[in-house]
Amino acid sequence: MIGQLIMTGIVAGSIYALVALAMSLTYKSSEVANFAQGEMAMFSTYVAFVMLATYQLPFWVAFGGSLLFAFLLGLFLHLAIIRRAKDPNVLNLLIITLGFQVFLYGLAGWKWGSEQRVLKIPMSQTETVEFAGLIISQLNLATILVAILLMISVYILLRFTKLGLAIKATQQNETAAKINGIPTRRIVAITFGISSVIGAVAGILMAPITTLDPNMMIEPLLKGFAAAVLGGFNSLAGVVCGAFILGIVESLFGFYVSTEFKSIVAFLIIVIVLYFKPSGLFGTHHTRKV
Repeated sequence: MIGQLIMTGIVAGSIYALVALAMSLTYKSSEVANFAQGEMAMFSTYVAFVMLATYQLPFWVAFGGSLLFAFLLGLFLHLAIIRRAKDPNVLNLLIITLGFQVFLYGLAGWKWGSEQRVLKIPMSQTETVEFAGLIISQLNLATILVAILLMISVYILLRFTKLGLAIKATQQNETAAKINGIPTRRIVAITFGISSVIGAVAGILMAPITTLDPNMMIEPLLKGFAAAVLGGFNSLAGVVCGAFILGIVESLFGFYVSTEFKSIVAFLIIVIVLYFKPSGLFGTHHTRKV
């Protein structure tokens, strides 16, 4: 039973990890958590739904089209909105992302309404496979595998490509990166696009598990934020570990204590971690010396 609960927690943690990873990327590049990440993922998922239901396109074409839209949406947020802000501080940027979140939420509600829809994907939620004595649905197994594959892809991008090197240089010291000829504004915009793609994958994996509606990503966003706080916003590996820890703790808490109150675990973790270790379990705290 414990193994089955841990497997359930890993499935939830995979979704939280993708959201947390997306938020951490934008935070490391702009020093602000993008709270529009959830609504951007939700809107991109609706784009996939329209391609599937209205235009009858194959799933993989709709999936690719949705990711392309998500990338362009991330670019739009940075180039058309964030970059246009005059002398923004962290609070200003945070409010901008919250405003964009409300805009996308309202636009989705106006366009598609609050009706709950079903996003059909090739993986089944009812057909199961047995793995190491544990039973898991095809959809949940695909969620775990896709999340791991995407995390590995992000690691390879940042570790072994010129773009990844430019992203890390911009994140570490934007001024020094500019001096060395790196187009930092363009790199930050691309980072927003990549994070939006990661969030869109989380949304597409989330929609078949729950339902597709404008509220679908509110809870995953909060849980992803909690995971990022737990692991440490400035550590990509940390936020992933924090997400899986949160997912497993939630699953065990829901079974042994109460399913009604398991959602409070994430917020309780935020309070405890911020009190005892503000930088997170795996994050580092940098002190500026003047």
